[in-house]
Amino acid sequence: MLTESSPPPTPLLPPRLPLWEMFRLGLFQMALGIMSLLTLGVLNRIMIAELQIPAVLAAGVIAMSLVVAPARVWFGQLSDARPLGGYHRTGYVWLGSLLFVTLSYLALQSIWALDATVQGQGWGIPATLWVVILGLMFAGYGLCLSLSSTPFAALLVDITDEDDRPKLIGVVWSMLMVGIVIGAILSSRLLDTPEVCGASLATFDPGSLGRDEDIAALKLAVNRLFQIILVGVMLLVVVSTLGIEKRYSRFGKRGGQSAESQPIHLRQAVQVLSRNRQTGIFFTFLVLMTTSLFMQDAVMEPYGGEVFGMCLSETTRLNAFFGIGTLIGISGSGFWVIPRLGKANSVQWGCIGTMVFVLSFLGAGITGNPLLLQLALLGFGLASGLLTAAATSLMLDLTAAETAGTFIGAWGLAQAWARGGATLSGGLFLTLGRWLFDAPLLSYGVVFVIQAGVMLLALQLLRRVNVQEFQSQTQALLNQVLAGEIEN
Repeated sequence: MLTESSPPPTPLLPPRLPLWEMFRLGLFQMALGIMSLLTLGVLNRIMIAELQIPAVLAAGVIAMSLVVAPARVWFGQLSDARPLGGYHRTGYVWLGSLLFVTLSYLALQSIWALDATVQGQGWGIPATLWVVILGLMFAGYGLCLSLSSTPFAALLVDITDEDDRPKLIGVVWSMLMVGIVIGAILSSRLLDTPEVCGASLATFDPGSLGRDEDIAALKLAVNRLFQIILVGVMLLVVVSTLGIEKRYSRFGKRGGQSAESQPIHLRQAVQVLSRNRQTGIFFTFLVLMTTSLFMQDAVMEPYGGEVFGMCLSETTRLNAFFGIGTLIGISGSGFWVIPRLGKANSVQWGCIGTMVFVLSFLGAGITGNPLLLQLALLGFGLASGLLTAAATSLMLDLTAAETAGTFIGAWGLAQAWARGGATLSGGLFLTLGRWLFDAPLLSYGVVFVIQAGVMLLALQLLRRVNVQEFQSQTQALLNQVLAGEIEN
């Protein structure tokens, strides 16, 4: 029987996460990969190439899903402090997923309504209202995606120790690319019909006869695609996380502190986050790196259509080449490259590789050969995979276990803002390129050259990131929180 002077027993940690459970967790990332393909691939291409919505406007409404990213910090801290359905992470993952699949389908219907309004009444007040509605739909989609993905990323911290994380990251983020590849294959198959990929759509003219029949066929095919895939996405989310938190989570069992008995509130967590010099450095690095990685997302499918003469199903398949390359890069990095080179060196080589292959997009366009574009995307995927795995492993090292949700929310905020900025700037620089140059190749080249330049800036900032400094400062600040020196 314990007396008042007896020390509390050391909590027993749950079992280590086995490899097969890592792959099961990866099903969630597979679902996010599929959703990314639907929004940044299919919807973006349809708005810009088929419906002829201005590129900067199309990119802008999609970027609204990432403008709301500050909510990630709150969602992360909420999952730290307030269990939902008896669990800190799983309930939020499921609720957010149900909401984002619903809103993505509503956003698609808003796109069709916008097109019908523009064709019937032109770009007047009704069309503007539909643009606003579409932007709000994507903003809601982004909020729900954050509600789901931020607690999931915090769950990865909860269920692993530092030495397990590179392997887990390699597996889970590889599955993200599997989702992109599967989504690209399914989408290209379901959209590969004579009506959708006919000459009238490949050489689109808003004033051409027969447009109504083509767009009607496109609408039918894309609606069917979304209905099938969104149901599958929700099933993947549930299967991937069912029972994981209950069996493997170490939340509240590390460091002898009970998260439930002494919660760290949002204000305290943000103070711990903001008072660490390394946090600001790494946040800025993540913004620059992620912006460069995703700037081509908003323009790659239209690039394939305008410069290489590809139709919708063919440009959708471009995502498969990128996905396969990234899959190989991530999986190889987690199990082989990062343990040998180290995380920081692996990030450095990933930055250099992405710069080289971004510029190769422009080289492929000079030849007009689709095969060279596919190979360039495969190489870009390899470099992106290495960079993603190494940077994510480094990110989790720069995360305090006691406030994992808040830190993951901050890193997610950096990445989401950057992705939003990348999507918007991709469309903006393409619009600028079209204003400067008559040739489509040169217009898209503006995007690719700027993209490589942003990665060069990120590479310079990487040299100032120091994990040891972060960890020592964060522990000192957490001790102040627990001692009451930093108030609620």
